[in-house]
Amino acid sequence: MNSSLIQLLVLAGVAIFLILKLRSVLGTRDGFEKPPVPLEDVRPRVRRDFEVIDGGPDRDITDHAPDGSDSAKALAAMKLAEPGFSVNTFLQGARGAYEMILMSFERGDIDAIRPFLDDEIEAAFVQVINAREEQGLTVSANFIGLREMSLVEAEFDRDSKYAQITVRYVAELTSAVRNKAGEIVEGSEKEIKRQRDVWTYGRTMGASDPNWQLIATGE
Repeated sequence: MNSSLIQLLVLAGVAIFLILKLRSVLGTRDGFEKPPVPLEDVRPRVRRDFEVIDGGPDRDITDHAPDGSDSAKALAAMKLAEPGFSVNTFLQGARGAYEMILMSFERGDIDAIRPFLDDEIEAAFVQVINAREEQGLTVSANFIGLREMSLVEAEFDRDSKYAQITVRYVAELTSAVRNKAGEIVEGSEKEIKRQRDVWTYGRTMGASDPNWQLIATGE
């Protein structure tokens, strides 16, 4: 066997070894194969089922006052004067303030609510509380809860930046008035009564004091 034939056999053996090695790593491919899919075609496509509307109505305002109404305009002006102001946050505070002020008044504890009353309302509350004490009357009351609460009206003075917001309440509570002998002369400790109030709060927007004050009451 000459040297040329030996070299040919060696090369053939090397070729067979390489083919077997490639098949063990890559596998085999049989039949028709689809061409490779471009990268951009396999990326997930996001379907937009909504439309973004820029410059739409402020739901924080329109949820409580008709869009374009005087109250809505006043609330918008309050937000311009004090960007951190929120109608929803105000109403949450007004909900808690109503129970706190009402129950403190019934108990005759004016000191607890003095920061939340303007001078005229404070004077009126003190007058009633003093009259009860002079007659020897005491009140026992229990706040059951609010049935309704809504924003009635909003006003804003752009010059003074003074804001007023009126809120209507419908609450349920028990209230009994006792005389010096401890006898109930008005109301009941068991009978739940429904009470309706319309309160107006006022505050200068942008002021360092965040508290709103009760400036008017009605039914």
